[in-house]
Amino acid sequence: MASIREQFEIPGKMKTWALGLIAVGVLAMIIGLVTKGMGDEHEKTVFIGTLMYNSLFFMLICNASMFFICATTLAMGGWQVVFRRIPEAISTLVPIFGGIAWVVLMYIVFIDHNHHIYHWLSEEAKTDHILSGKLGFLNPVFFLIWTTLAIGLWIILGAKMRKLSSEADEAALRGEEPGKSFVWRNTVSASLFIVWFALTVGSTVPWLWMMSIDAHWYSTMYSWYTFASSFVAGMSLIALFVIYLKNKGYLEYTNQEHLHDIGKFMFAFSIFWTYLWFSQYMLIWYANIPEETIYFKTRVQGPYKGLFFLNLIINFVCPILILMKRSAKRNYTLMTFMAVLIIFGHWIDFHQMVMGSLSKEHVTLGWLDFGIAAFFIGMIILFTGRALAKKPLVPKYHPFLKESVIHHT
Repeated sequence: MASIREQFEIPGKMKTWALGLIAVGVLAMIIGLVTKGMGDEHEKTVFIGTLMYNSLFFMLICNASMFFICATTLAMGGWQVVFRRIPEAISTLVPIFGGIAWVVLMYIVFIDHNHHIYHWLSEEAKTDHILSGKLGFLNPVFFLIWTTLAIGLWIILGAKMRKLSSEADEAALRGEEPGKSFVWRNTVSASLFIVWFALTVGSTVPWLWMMSIDAHWYSTMYSWYTFASSFVAGMSLIALFVIYLKNKGYLEYTNQEHLHDIGKFMFAFSIFWTYLWFSQYMLIWYANIPEETIYFKTRVQGPYKGLFFLNLIINFVCPILILMKRSAKRNYTLMTFMAVLIIFGHWIDFHQMVMGSLSKEHVTLGWLDFGIAAFFIGMIILFTGRALAKKPLVPKYHPFLKESVIHHT
């Protein structure tokens, strides 16, 4: 173990890029607040909506890292131990991004009295026969409680998993009893996170946060669609950091076999996302029920048509053509390109999911969107780097370390 580089040191260039992106993002927010946030109602809605979908997207893809850890823990998948500290470090952004998203959502629900984003908040909703039937959960109190619980428990349960993981740095766990206890406690904590993740990301919060923008419309596949989008982008983010650290001479025990399996997740969930994309669209198109097809009208026939189908090309056509081959999933350059492309593609997906409902007359994608995205990307680079520097990169006393080192596909 002494021959490997156990401790990550943040390069100066990494800090410079991170702080530069954050500065660009802060500047974009300030200019956006002045030019749009204080403008007419449409411009204000665009500004708030842009903050909203960016904060939700980046929070969910960072939370997907903890989901990956917990899912592989329950599956007794020891293959990820040698690079486990990367998704752990990424998941430390959940409290930060979760706090930002919470503030934005609470502003929309409790302070923005014009209700241009959530129409179910308006007085007219009480007389709307469709919305009145949904007031049991589409109301400010329920929204506050469930949003706070969702983000709060992601933070608490994620912190518990990271704390348990730190035990693998302190003392040998390979004895029968210490090893069993460590694995059992990880399994219990991972189970709690997975259950809560299923009740939130796999069910309720996409309905509350994004689907309720079109409160008359609903889709039973919407939450799974959101989960698939955020998880495949989250796996791509993990891939980028694995490749970065490998190129810097770290993660000696991580090799092409591990990158290959990460690539499998990226490929598989790109296909799964496409399956949900097609199924949701096809069933609604085939039924041709007005209250359902209204969601796709602006996206297929309106100004978002180009983005809607570009979304499909980036998130399905490119992954299936490039990542299907075994060699592509072992190639650092191709994996880097695909990881960036997939993250960008699903960011575009979140943009059309939210802004396609808030600005139906024209596409708003522009400098503000990219500027705010730069802020979140800079934060990910900076805080993930800091988290990686705080712990050894390899949990050397983890019971499954040997299994991970000798892993091959």
